[in-house]
Amino acid sequence: MYELKTKETDNSVIEFIEEVDNPKKREDAYRLLDIFTETTGFEAKMWGPSIIGFGSYHYKYESGHEGDAPLAGFSPRKAKISLYFAPGEPKREELLKQFGKHTTGKACVYVNKLADIDVDVLKALINESVSFIQKMYPEI
Repeated sequence: MYELKTKETDNSVIEFIEEVDNPKKREDAYRLLDIFTETTGFEAKMWGPSIIGFGSYHYKYESGHEGDAPLAGFSPRKAKISLYFAPGEPKREELLKQFGKHTTGKACVYVNKLADIDVDVLKALINESVSFIQKMYPEI
């Protein structure tokens, strides 16, 4: 059976952020920690070795694959900061047009630094992601 790699852990969020080599990226990580905590209302938890997640939900696909994931999160990676939002959230593309300098993946939005983006749009993206997931998976 498939085993999820990204699970909530008891690892320290602060210790993880303190291990970020780049001082500017570490500073941005602390600012993101405040923004995500304030916006979601959830305590930060480590998911796997490198994702800082907020809240959680249980999903189950038609294929039978199921698991738990954070409602929103981020990771201060070496190259870029990864922001995790709900894939398929309908307002995401419109908000990203106002977001600032970024690139996207399926579920991730990548930024170099917080100075490149509009923090108010970031908060809107977080709120939309959390609302979308809570509607999709109402048992949370």
